[in-house]
Amino acid sequence: MSQGYLILEDGQVFTGTRCGAAGEVIGELVFTTGMTGYLETLTDPSYFGQIIMQTFPLIGNYGVIPEDFESDHIHAKAYIIHELCAEPSNFRSQGPLDDFLKQQGIPGLRNVDTRRLTRIVREHGVMNAMLSDKPQLNADQKAALQNYRVKDAVSAVSCQQASSAGEGRPVVLWDFGAKGHIQRELLQRGCRVITMPASTTASEILALKPQGIVLSNGPGDPAENTKIIHELHLLTQSGIPLFGICLGHQLLALACGGKTEKMKYGHRGANQPVKDMDTGRVHITSQNHGYCVVAESLGADAQISHCNVNDGSCEGVRYNSFPAISVQFHPEACAGPLDERSMFDDFITMIKEVGANAAQ
Repeated sequence: MSQGYLILEDGQVFTGTRCGAAGEVIGELVFTTGMTGYLETLTDPSYFGQIIMQTFPLIGNYGVIPEDFESDHIHAKAYIIHELCAEPSNFRSQGPLDDFLKQQGIPGLRNVDTRRLTRIVREHGVMNAMLSDKPQLNADQKAALQNYRVKDAVSAVSCQQASSAGEGRPVVLWDFGAKGHIQRELLQRGCRVITMPASTTASEILALKPQGIVLSNGPGDPAENTKIIHELHLLTQSGIPLFGICLGHQLLALACGGKTEKMKYGHRGANQPVKDMDTGRVHITSQNHGYCVVAESLGADAQISHCNVNDGSCEGVRYNSFPAISVQFHPEACAGPLDERSMFDDFITMIKEVGANAAQ
């Protein structure tokens, strides 16, 4: 295998061995700390436009298992790891990870000093990087590396047509880059899940007469989605229960007059401690986000329901004047942890309570 190079926007160069597909790409370099779940990470639409680096040293040991995918393909630009397992061992495996990367056209780099690279990102924050066949860049490549930004991310990953699955109470899943396990959790709770594109208007959603609306996860800067924020503001006045997850949590805050900000290096991995402000209990959660809601920007109508134990950032909001809850973490997380899957039960309870009040 040939050598490859990861070149950071500050000029630092990391040498490794090429894997996956051929080609040179530029993306926003982020790291994720999950010890398992690399398939869910790779197929998570929230990584659109980014270069994923796994901090766990061995990746690929259980191969490729399509049943575990969060979407039908990889949305990241490239994949950076320390050691790649060439001979996976799992009864569900359908082949090695390297073959999957090649099939998906995603370049990768292995044998990288990911510990050192992670320390750099933690100290300096998220930065752009280029996966290249050469250790030096020309003037045009340097300019492209410096100027790269993740743009129009939601429209790039959202479904283009509406679809429906399951039977039962109708719930709209507004798709901003939804992970597959959100739908699965709703189906397990007896919902008919109507998945709608990100471009859907509030009036189109209301015409479906849903009993609840889930605002999905997704990639990019939440404040960029001005049309969605406008339509979402209209939905907050409908009386229909809303449940925001990750990007959906951020968009709901923006629709209610709040603000978001970019974090230094974000939260990505399966080990983020989150405190429930009502009970004081700490749960371990899976997360993948580079932006957060500014708690101080929320009005009196919004109550902080969860906070991150490590840095105090806002992890959940409960709204008082309309039925809505939102969380920054992923309660549908696969491969886990499973501490917060009860959030889906809370959403179903809220739907039942609103329905019961309407019937009185």
